[in-house]
Amino acid sequence: MKLTDYKALTFDVYGTLIDWETGMVNGLKPLTDRLSPRLSRDRILEAHAFHESTTQRYTPAKSYAQILAVVYRRLAEEWGLTATGDECLAYGRSVRHWPAFPDSAGALQYLKRYYKLVVLSNTDAESFAHSNARLQVDFDAAYLAHDIGSYKPSSRNFDYMLENLARLGIERHQILHTAESMFHDHAPANAFGLANCWIYRRHDQQGFGATMNPGEMPSYGAMFHSMADMVKAHQAELAEG
Repeated sequence: MKLTDYKALTFDVYGTLIDWETGMVNGLKPLTDRLSPRLSRDRILEAHAFHESTTQRYTPAKSYAQILAVVYRRLAEEWGLTATGDECLAYGRSVRHWPAFPDSAGALQYLKRYYKLVVLSNTDAESFAHSNARLQVDFDAAYLAHDIGSYKPSSRNFDYMLENLARLGIERHQILHTAESMFHDHAPANAFGLANCWIYRRHDQQGFGATMNPGEMPSYGAMFHSMADMVKAHQAELAEG
């Protein structure tokens, strides 16, 4: 697979461009700091993954901020703690504080010179606006879960994206879906016959962190440990001519 064969890069945001795991762990400190014994980072993230995925599946019309507020309450219950309504709502708004990976903005600015850049994300417009400011790039389109009424890995999200991109003149074979999550992104990308690129941010860690275990591992056309590595590979292809 050659990166230069594609016209559009469709991106997952959280976990790929935004360091959501650090954002989650920091946002959950009002709960986790009260636990004894303390939970490991991965145990916290795995519990979050379950409650987030379950809440998204059962209440897909909720905004991501509302989803996170429910997740906070479910985690408190699981850990035998109490959480006020204000604390839940504060966690729901915490996406605005989640940091971008250090290489994301520069990589996107470089890739913008060669591709249409498109977002397919499990978030809402208000939350994404804060993340987009950190990424410092104007995306050509942003397809968000709250607009669609469902959350990845639902096929509805990919159907919505493909139908809208077709109206922009971008066909399926011209798309490279670029993401970290095997569960949310690569499994459905395989089902839709989309070329896909794995940004394996967790390459030096065990497990799947803040995403559910996908079961059988999806296939992928290319894998990089960072967006910076993806840029280097693109530059090398251009240099080869």
